[in-house]
Amino acid sequence: FTSDRLYSQPPIGVVMGLAWTSMGGSALYIESIVKDKATSNNDEFKGKIVVSGKLGQVMQESANLAYTYAIVYLSQNHPQNKFFKSAGIHLHVPEGATPKDGPSAGITMTTSLLSLALNKHVRSDVAMTGELTLTGKVLKIGGLKEKIIAARRSGIKRVIFPKDNLSDWLDLPQNITDGIEGCAVDYYSEVPPLVF
Repeated sequence: FTSDRLYSQPPIGVVMGLAWTSMGGSALYIESIVKDKATSNNDEFKGKIVVSGKLGQVMQESANLAYTYAIVYLSQNHPQNKFFKSAGIHLHVPEGATPKDGPSAGITMTTSLLSLALNKHVRSDVAMTGELTLTGKVLKIGGLKEKIIAARRSGIKRVIFPKDNLSDWLDLPQNITDGIEGCAVDYYSEVPPLVF
């Protein structure tokens, strides 16, 4: 197997997620950049996000939810940070010709946006998967075994996944989990200390 790793050290705004496909698990990068900053004279981009990467309806909704949640998280945990008030953001999921859908990139998208807002790199040895709700709850996902195998192929040392998938993690053979720290989270607030 070859690695799905696109970056040895991801830039700010780039996070490795994990996906399940009919071919098995794979790395799924989420990239966010600031495309423009609003000024007092130009608020065309104020508080806007654009998403791309041939995303299905559910994944587009996940991106919008991640954006809303990131704004709320930042206002509650870093009230002095006004990043989202002026930044026009473009969020992209690479391999744009490949259709993608499903809700399990929610925590990855949120982390990508917060990486931008906080101007912090995400650790290069971390990958994650999990559906996110508006209240920050992290919901169960499918295909954890395949996703962990993809993480292993990519040299990942820490995988963040929903607490509701803990039994799936514990059922995995040691040859799959060896050398990988599994971090089961119930709420998104548990994620930032594990990645920044």
